[in-house]
Amino acid sequence: MNMQTWNPNSWRELPILQQPNYPDQESLKSVEAQLKSAPPLVFAEETRSLFKQLEDVCEGRAFLLQGGDCAESFSDFNAANIRDTFKTILQMAVVLTYGGKCPVVKIARMAGQYAKPRSADLETIDGVSLPSYRGDIVNNFEFTEQARIPDPQRLMTAYHHSAATLNLLRAFAQGGLADLHQVNRWNMGFVAANPQKEKYQQLADKIQDALEFMEVCGINSTIAPSLKETDLYTSHEALLLGYEEALTRRDHLSGDWYDCSAHFVWIGERTRQLDHAHIEFFKGIKNPIGVKVGPGMDPDDLIRLIDALNPDNIPGRLTLITRMGADILPEKLPALVRKVQQEGRKVIWSSDPMHGNTEKASSGYKTRSFDNIMREISQFFAVHKAEGSYAGGVHLEMTGQHVTECTGGAYGLSDDDLAQRYKTQCDPRLNADQVLELGFLVADLLKDARK
Repeated sequence: MNMQTWNPNSWRELPILQQPNYPDQESLKSVEAQLKSAPPLVFAEETRSLFKQLEDVCEGRAFLLQGGDCAESFSDFNAANIRDTFKTILQMAVVLTYGGKCPVVKIARMAGQYAKPRSADLETIDGVSLPSYRGDIVNNFEFTEQARIPDPQRLMTAYHHSAATLNLLRAFAQGGLADLHQVNRWNMGFVAANPQKEKYQQLADKIQDALEFMEVCGINSTIAPSLKETDLYTSHEALLLGYEEALTRRDHLSGDWYDCSAHFVWIGERTRQLDHAHIEFFKGIKNPIGVKVGPGMDPDDLIRLIDALNPDNIPGRLTLITRMGADILPEKLPALVRKVQQEGRKVIWSSDPMHGNTEKASSGYKTRSFDNIMREISQFFAVHKAEGSYAGGVHLEMTGQHVTECTGGAYGLSDDDLAQRYKTQCDPRLNADQVLELGFLVADLLKDARK
């Protein structure tokens, strides 16, 4: 594509899927105009910093941890929830850093993950059909005719909530909550209370010993700020292109366009058609980007997709997020990895073990099995090892809250337990304990992969 012809609204000339049908178009235009004049949520220099770190992931020198809510909600927007998810990401990152002996790049599905694609435009309950819930940025989860009308004012609410979330995340990351000693104390508490503590105690003790050794040597947070500070970046699926366009800015230093709604944005499985609007928009922004890759992807089509989104083959630019399902992945992924290797394309491979393992429990709740999630991650690592490729990351739908949405794990959550604290408005998330347990298990895989 000739980048001289690209601009943030060139996507409007192409077909587009998964968009809400706003009845009040004038109100939509007015809100988008307000967003265009609003301050950016993130800055180009921050995004370039993430790009550099993702280059290290692409070259096998670091590992990517991406996680957060399936869909943020306005009703759950509060400091405690933001803090708890931040803490959980940091806890898992510390375990992976020590276990894998490599830096971990941390990207949160936060401060913008308000829109969700849907499998159908309408939802039917008891013979009544209404527009599907598409995330709080579009409409309300409540199943009433008024609640399901797409409302442009929700775009502004999402923007303000994202700004406040980012403000708090930056404060946590630089203000002491990220202190490694504190994070490992949380991990030690997790291990002590875990029914399978003997599996995780040794690694937790080793991390504690390393911190104490550094302290004795005089290496503390006073002379090494990196012990108490961290980098945490934000991401979301860039589904509503009107919102993304409005927050896209030209950087005055480089002259490049950046989507300043988040540091990292991705295209979903349902909107990655080569001749459609989402690919067109992503071609022109300089953010590091991702694309979801399901089991139906053809190897040649994948190369065409990679070349459309990263024609200059720049390491760190493109992350392929596989979402296939346990036991399907070993059949489908090898040919894709082999093709990318043969063609010499520079990409990050990351595993989304959540979406391919969604099922309906006997209790009627949508859920995911911890064992299936872990099995898909294990299979992901095994395929890359067999193909001589690098398993570069994991992408999790998770929360710092103690919800009961995914079955299994050390505490043995069953279908009967789901009703206790089933809070999600969309897809089931791993809770804080399940995330940490997953972290210890993935650390072993990462350690083996990096030998």
